Amino acid sequence: MKVIVAMSGGVDSSVAAYLLKKQGFDVIGLSFELWDRRDLSSSNACCSLETIELAKSVANKIGIKHYTADVRDAFYSHVIETFCESYIKGVTPNPCILCNKYIKFDFLLKKAKERDADFISTGHYARIESQGSGVRGQGGNRRLLKKGIDPIKDQSYVLYVMKQEELAKTIFPLGEMKKEETRQIAKDIGLANALRAESQEICFIGDDNYSDFIKNFSPEALQPGKIFDTSGKVLGEHKGIAFYTIGQRRGLGISALKPNYVVDINHKNNTIIVGSRDDAMGKNLKVKDLNWIYIDSITAPIKAHVKIRSTMKEKPSTIHPLKDNRVLIEFDDPQWAPASGQSAVFYQGDLVIGGGIIE
Repeated sequence: MKVIVAMSGGVDSSVAAYLLKKQGFDVIGLSFELWDRRDLSSSNACCSLETIELAKSVANKIGIKHYTADVRDAFYSHVIETFCESYIKGVTPNPCILCNKYIKFDFLLKKAKERDADFISTGHYARIESQGSGVRGQGGNRRLLKKGIDPIKDQSYVLYVMKQEELAKTIFPLGEMKKEETRQIAKDIGLANALRAESQEICFIGDDNYSDFIKNFSPEALQPGKIFDTSGKVLGEHKGIAFYTIGQRRGLGISALKPNYVVDINHKNNTIIVGSRDDAMGKNLKVKDLNWIYIDSITAPIKAHVKIRSTMKEKPSTIHPLKDNRVLIEFDDPQWAPASGQSAVFYQGDLVIGGGIIE
């Protein structure tokens, strides 16, 4: 059977390709050319020329074919433009989720069809099972997404956007492994990227300075406005709402006796409201643009654990159905700084029920 593996040049996708070849698959490596910029200050950026060349060298090392796909136009319109425009509106997006939703798995499936491949694969730490069987590809029509067994590296949060067609065709070779095992395999077979540092969270911003990136994208984002406290008192002036996020404490440029955190960003009025840590907590939030994996939808409240940031743990809550493909999340306890534009992902144990975008 033939499988196309997305190879970023990192150790995870490299080992995934190696393991699939070892299992007897006819493996084809595919790297995406995502972004025109060539002055990235960090060679860890997964869209840099260096990482594509590294992926080619790994493919040659393990004895598989390798190709590059130019997806720059789609990446720019679906990820970069959305990323910048969201921040300009005071919303905090997750570019990895945007890429998985609109670019990575969609293009992998297209390339699989072009080359008559049976499966696609990535180096994500997550698992896919068939409903009712616990065995991939046997029995049941619905595919289930589960956490990877490595609690530190689990990436199920950024994969909740996957559709059933994608899940049915996808293999995650690293889902049952821990990161140290992956690195050891890379060392054992002599891969050049065995000790390579983790790639950046925002792959297309080389120095991780998203503020400068947004300034270059849209100079009009630099529209100053007022900073208020929760009582309506003016405390200072902000330099543009694109450069602030919910929960932010540092860099506010205001003097106060107590710590202040951004608790609201109003794009319409071009204002920022700051308050105490308690003011930045939220117990209820609405979620839109839902993608259900374990079930088709809900018609009555259900209990689940919900994760509202990639770096936090999921917390117990009740999910209430609303109209227009939306739900209301009611946490058992208030949570730190829920931010519009981030994703809320619903879990029961290690099983991903679904998720959506925080309003």
